[in-house]
Amino acid sequence: MHSDIVDLRSFYSTTLGRFAERSITMALSSIWAAVPNERLVGLGYTLPWLERFGSDAERVFAFMPATQGAVVWPATGPTATALVFDEELPLVDSCIDRMLLVHSLEHVENPRETLNEIWRVLSPAGRVVIVVPNRRGVWARFEHTPFGNGRPFSRGQLTELLREANFTPAAWSDALFFPPSRRRFMMRFHNVLERAGRRLWPIFSGVIVVEAQKRLYQGVPVAQRASRRVFVPVLSPHGATRLGRRAEAAGAAMPSRQVKPS
Repeated sequence: MHSDIVDLRSFYSTTLGRFAERSITMALSSIWAAVPNERLVGLGYTLPWLERFGSDAERVFAFMPATQGAVVWPATGPTATALVFDEELPLVDSCIDRMLLVHSLEHVENPRETLNEIWRVLSPAGRVVIVVPNRRGVWARFEHTPFGNGRPFSRGQLTELLREANFTPAAWSDALFFPPSRRRFMMRFHNVLERAGRRLWPIFSGVIVVEAQKRLYQGVPVAQRASRRVFVPVLSPHGATRLGRRAEAAGAAMPSRQVKPS
């Protein structure tokens, strides 16, 4: 099940969503090394964190999957959002310094192909930061949050997937140790539960955060990739179907002339 852009925005506008955003921000801050004048791309729903971590970047783009939908961002200035296919990013090779994936990898059709495409567009020293639901966590078991949709991962599964796509995990972090309860008395203790969870039950975090570096020197089989996307026009001119049927019927009604042999 895919998370819709409207549902994602609605969740992060709630009190529980703001607490979740704050917890993920703390986890990203522990592994995020500031690099001035870098080119940063967010894939999925990454707007809350692009505004925070992309202030020193040379360029920042928000790529949103076609199955999720897109919104205009930022509110002022030129638009920096684009609706994309995760396996065919509209970028040239080795042009991005860092990519951030939130609400993305757990929803893609083929995670390995998506990571291969990210590998293609990253620079030789590029890094990818991924936030995915934890398979052992409580948040992956409740569907009233976006983390309850899609495919959760464990650290072992994420490590194997990254290595298959020629990435080397460099740093790990965790977030969302408090339960995803919308009750007020539970949300009052989210800070206490978050700090206690980091000490007492770190393997049961709600999400896993990993930073991986692009691996260059490894022999890989050369294979020609073919697009698995079938593009279907969404809009058509009014009456085009009706005119086409009339033309087809007229062509079928015309008698065929026989040419006599000379």
